[in-house]
Amino acid sequence: MLFEHERTQASFSTTLAVAQLRAGKPVILVDDTTGLSDLVATAETISGDTINFMAKHAKGLLALALAPERVEQLRLKPMALRWGDLQKPFTVSIEAKEGVSTGISAPERAHTVRTAAARHAQPADLISPGHVFPLRARAGGLLAGGGRAEAALDLAVLASSPGGAVLMEILGDDGDLAEPSYILELARRFDLCVVTIAQVARHLRTSNVTARTVVPSTPVAFFAEGL
Repeated sequence: MLFEHERTQASFSTTLAVAQLRAGKPVILVDDTTGLSDLVATAETISGDTINFMAKHAKGLLALALAPERVEQLRLKPMALRWGDLQKPFTVSIEAKEGVSTGISAPERAHTVRTAAARHAQPADLISPGHVFPLRARAGGLLAGGGRAEAALDLAVLASSPGGAVLMEILGDDGDLAEPSYILELARRFDLCVVTIAQVARHLRTSNVTARTVVPSTPVAFFAEGL
């Protein structure tokens, strides 16, 4: 299994990942089958500092994993003519209707994400196109056969932030998909928890977490300096 020989050099724990997400800190989610990895953060409390950190150190596309019910609540249409490849179920891109100018800055993208993730969000709160790319997660989550988006959203739910999960693919310095050594060095450098999709699935099977409690939408600034 990928990363198996490195487990003593980084923190691999679903419980720790949930704790870090609750503290407003992103975690690294690894697909232990493909080796693809993402920085993941909760949508309801994400800050501009966190998005800036993700853009600087992950460098991939900023996606927002949403439950199917939330996609319907916001009336987000599929990016393509219909929901096709379940691995890439993107909706139209979005922007907050109020509180943004260009929409591309880290603080404004964080505002858009929090707007979409708010408990009482309405279609009128958003416009399209925009600079945030929602993903329609599979109904039933990771245990229903989902992948990275579903695992990220399930982690957010475990962290009492069910409004959504922000994820961004981690690329190496050469612009290609990050190698395990790069991912583990990133984890060590910033004290980030690393958790695999298989670990999240095992945790869900053995836990009794069923309630989806919404927490207040208060942004947390975790990476203010030293980046």
